[in-house]
Amino acid sequence: MTAGRPPRVLIDATSVPADRGGVGRYVDGLLGALGDVCGSAVDLVVVSLRTDLERYRRKLPGAEIIPAPAAVAHRPARLAWEQTGLPLLAQQVGAEVLHSPFYTCPLRAGCPVTVTVHDATFFTEPEHYDKSRRTFFRSAIKTSLRRADRVIVPSKATRDELIRLLDADPTRIDVAYHGVDHAAFHAPGDEEKARVRARLGLGGSSYVAFLGAKEPRKNVPNLIRGWARAVADRQDPPALVVAGGQGHDDDIDRAVAEVPSHLRLLRPGYLRYADLPGFLGGALVAAYPSYGEGFGLPILEAMACAAPVLTTPRLSLPEVGGDAVAYTSEDPDQIAIDLAALLDDEPRRLSLAKAGFDRAKEFTWESSAEVHIAAWSRARA
Repeated sequence: MTAGRPPRVLIDATSVPADRGGVGRYVDGLLGALGDVCGSAVDLVVVSLRTDLERYRRKLPGAEIIPAPAAVAHRPARLAWEQTGLPLLAQQVGAEVLHSPFYTCPLRAGCPVTVTVHDATFFTEPEHYDKSRRTFFRSAIKTSLRRADRVIVPSKATRDELIRLLDADPTRIDVAYHGVDHAAFHAPGDEEKARVRARLGLGGSSYVAFLGAKEPRKNVPNLIRGWARAVADRQDPPALVVAGGQGHDDDIDRAVAEVPSHLRLLRPGYLRYADLPGFLGGALVAAYPSYGEGFGLPILEAMACAAPVLTTPRLSLPEVGGDAVAYTSEDPDQIAIDLAALLDDEPRRLSLAKAGFDRAKEFTWESSAEVHIAAWSRARA
């Protein structure tokens, strides 16, 4: 009998990257929230890379944390192990549900499977992915929609796109909004802001912030062009700081080459996690003119740091930002117009900062965890 007993769930955390990017934030946030209910609402087993063992043991003192084979640190080996070793592990630990948090899942798991499909942009924005990546993830999404007992998505927009484009069964899709770690992402004090400016070499200079992967879908080249047009004629033009992973958008270098010599553009790469509140909350504007997102965690994290946010009304972004952010288009001329308007309107920036900070409180990993647990219970049933 399973009625009244929490489901025994094996979570495959081996897809979490070392840089703790989007999927890392998702898995870490979800597991942290599950740690508060582990043993009561869910009987949890986590398999992870060896480098993450201590992290998850601290987050989940009541769960069983299992190291994956060392070879799965390499993506081809991980995908092969997912099809063979992971089902065997699920059997060994007596899993009633297997949760795969990043698009792919075993074809024959031996128990019910739930999969998180983070977005549908491989279908809606195919031109922003290289052919091999696009082909792989399109196939993975179609397979997961067909094979998984439940599919978890981070927004209604993603759910609706999967239904519209792939004829996904709406009765098997659960919407679990991402949360934000409100201890890690908070309104920074003046000292935090000053420390980040000093570390970036900005001194007392103001700046516009971008934080995220440098993928074509993020529209960084048009942000650079829009920022340059918005500030070129100002007496004291704010810098643009484009932080995050390097990505694979060659057009960024072309856009950088077009920037007038008197403007300052910084590309510091990854920032320390502890510096993110000071970086985001210290910006005049956090700009994120994406072509489309499955959720939009970067704008939620910026909102939680009390940054005025400028983004686009594409796919899920209005679900996250609501009326608490400013909107623009993907076009560099319109970005220039809307960014300049924000830079010239301090009262509006302050109003957006407060509204975004308040709205961000509505998104918690605890709420996300509750939806996941309900999905796992349905899958087991």
